[in-house]
Amino acid sequence: MGKNAGEKLIVALDVENRDKALGLVKRLRSRVGLFKIGLQLYTSEGPEIVRAVIDQGAGIFLDLKFLDIPNTVAGAVAEAVKLNVFMVNVHASGGKEMMKKAVESAKSTADKTGIRAPILLAVTVLTSAECPADEVVRLACLAKDSGMNGIVCSGREISPVREACGPGFIIVTPGIRPSGAKQDDQSRVMTPGEAIKSGADYIVVGRPISQSADPAEAAAGIIEEMERAL
Repeated sequence: MGKNAGEKLIVALDVENRDKALGLVKRLRSRVGLFKIGLQLYTSEGPEIVRAVIDQGAGIFLDLKFLDIPNTVAGAVAEAVKLNVFMVNVHASGGKEMMKKAVESAKSTADKTGIRAPILLAVTVLTSAECPADEVVRLACLAKDSGMNGIVCSGREISPVREACGPGFIIVTPGIRPSGAKQDDQSRVMTPGEAIKSGADYIVVGRPISQSADPAEAAAGIIEEMERAL
């Protein structure tokens, strides 16, 4: 995709409050392309934390995994567009109609507001769960047929998804652990270099960076590993 390694790295701001989140952004934004705001931080701080991180010049992957009836998800996606996030995700298990409504909502809201529509991703199967690759590929194809821009899947499924969905379909891979790092609660993990070599467009790294004694150094080491793979 023509990106350097740092632009392919998404750091998960899986912390409990604004101060910790903005502290990480300040230390990492010169190296890292995007930051992920998930359920913990968003529940603690609300949409204001999204605005605060964007105000620091950083892009946001809003990782709230919307899953509800189509109209409700469409409304949530519209609000995400208004927040000017770079990426937002829904659950592929919500089905084709829900995903199509999300796509339509993003486009119509972007047209009305003049804000760029975010990359729409479908979560296939959480990386903490064991799952046959065939099910991930099925959900990825359903997402593509629904008009989604890409998916979230573990490193193990990158190659079969790429083969099924072709180039240009965005693959974001969480559950990334640098060589020698703890697996924590992830069951389908991969190293940064392995994920990039397999064809991931973006990788998501959380605790190995955010819980490091030196997050900037930890991020630099991951970026170096990604650069070697590129």
